[in-house]
Amino acid sequence: MSPVRTMLRRPRGLVAAGVAGLLIAAGASAPAGAEANNNTSHKLRDAVTAAGVLHHQQAMQDIGTANGGTRVSGTAGFDQSKDYAVSVFRAAGYGVTVQPFQYQTFIDHGQSAVDQVAPAPRQLPHTVLTYSGSGDATAPVATPSEPLGCEAADYAGFPAGSIALVSRGTCTFAIKATNAHNAGAAAVVVYNNGPGALGGSLTSAFTLDIAVTGITQALGNELLTLVPGGLTLHVKTDTFRGQATTYNVFAESRYGDPDNIVMAGAHLDSVNAGPGINDNGSGAAAILEIAKQMRKVHPTNKVRFALWGAEESGLVGARYYINDLRTNHPDLLQKIALYLNFDMISSPNYVRFVYDGDNSAFPVGPGAAEGPPGSDAIEALFHDYFASVSQPSAETPFSGRSDYGPFIEAGVGIPAGGLFTGAEGVKTAAQAELFGGVAGAAYDPCYHQLCDALTYDFAADVDRAAIYAELNADYDMAGNVNLDALEEMSDAVAHAIITYAFDTRSVNGSGKGHPVSPPGQSGSGAAAGGGTDSGGGLHPDDDHEPVL
Repeated sequence: MSPVRTMLRRPRGLVAAGVAGLLIAAGASAPAGAEANNNTSHKLRDAVTAAGVLHHQQAMQDIGTANGGTRVSGTAGFDQSKDYAVSVFRAAGYGVTVQPFQYQTFIDHGQSAVDQVAPAPRQLPHTVLTYSGSGDATAPVATPSEPLGCEAADYAGFPAGSIALVSRGTCTFAIKATNAHNAGAAAVVVYNNGPGALGGSLTSAFTLDIAVTGITQALGNELLTLVPGGLTLHVKTDTFRGQATTYNVFAESRYGDPDNIVMAGAHLDSVNAGPGINDNGSGAAAILEIAKQMRKVHPTNKVRFALWGAEESGLVGARYYINDLRTNHPDLLQKIALYLNFDMISSPNYVRFVYDGDNSAFPVGPGAAEGPPGSDAIEALFHDYFASVSQPSAETPFSGRSDYGPFIEAGVGIPAGGLFTGAEGVKTAAQAELFGGVAGAAYDPCYHQLCDALTYDFAADVDRAAIYAELNADYDMAGNVNLDALEEMSDAVAHAIITYAFDTRSVNGSGKGHPVSPPGQSGSGAAAGGGTDSGGGLHPDDDHEPVL
């Protein structure tokens, strides 16, 4: 790792036009030059603007608003998001394929509750873990002998009919919930083992009829002090688990070498709790806008854009795609030159994270997968680009817990990489010094929640009002979208896609063509900022949940 370099934090911030002006611009007619052949990095980055990307995020917000505030796979909100994406791709002249698949869906019908009944009745902030069963229980609270509850023996002597209060960590949520259920627990409340809200998944294999909810570490520690004196809670969830059909969407360039395919993707679905305008409306919207602005490009290599379904249910769409190719079209799998993944690129309290493809910051081990050969070159390209525009960058684990995971697990050596601006992890003081923002607050304080939206009254939200007031003072913001992050990261996404569309030789030795990046964007490939293991653009699910 090279020493930290001194760089400007906001060299390309948006002009102070205000959110309303940006939305008007996003919906207006295409600016001059939008139909140009944007076949170099500079030209494409000039054409891809935050206003253009935000236009697609606004469309997703409108879809979410019209469908109960969600775009989760298996619902009309996702289906309409899919239809919108198809219309954008087709209007830009791409060959479009919609791939249906079935999966075990999860829908939270709402009206959940975690209420303290005694002592001192009050409502408690909480989340419903994905794939929780339905339940409605009012009972005393008890804890396992070992707070983590990872072993059946931890529940020896547990009073049947009680509500189990357990800590996150070491084993999966499903194991904790199963052990509690088998011991006769009426419901399970899991408290976090670090700052921030607890969101996660029991995965589709969990079918027990028991309510499983999550609370913060601070609230969990407070409740623990009340257990010896007699703590009673009311826990209620109303959920659906069953088979549903959802979709992946692919858009392929009409030109380019079909034996050397550059793939770039993002997941299109949200979680049940909200419309998902940062997670992952931001990555999906960037893909749509870049595809639109590349409509006249004749790349050397074929470019395939992918929008994945059911990512929030365990990378289901990307896994389905890779498994289908492996089983039915192994020759086509071999033709994928590389995969670029963009999951959350407009986080309010952002850092410019690059996946650690060479494992230099996060060696191979728990939480850090080995990048296939060529992944190091993708990482270097992003760091080089950020250095060339005087923006610091940092690294995050290449753990495979987003849609690039199935690609690096495919067994054919597909190089992968991507960008991320942070999820539920907490920004450090050193990162705030380097990147700006609020130290001690989550990168995305609305991660996996209703307020991950363009239309939300943050001033009325006592848990977030102060954080968002400070962020609004430092950045151009549109709801839960940091427009500075969106501008900077969309440029980096565009740079990578257009570069590899013409030349993948640095990654796989193939792709005859000519470099399309200007001089000064091929430096050392080293990060300017420190790395982090707190998020990775990754969604906590049973198979990949951070355990400490």
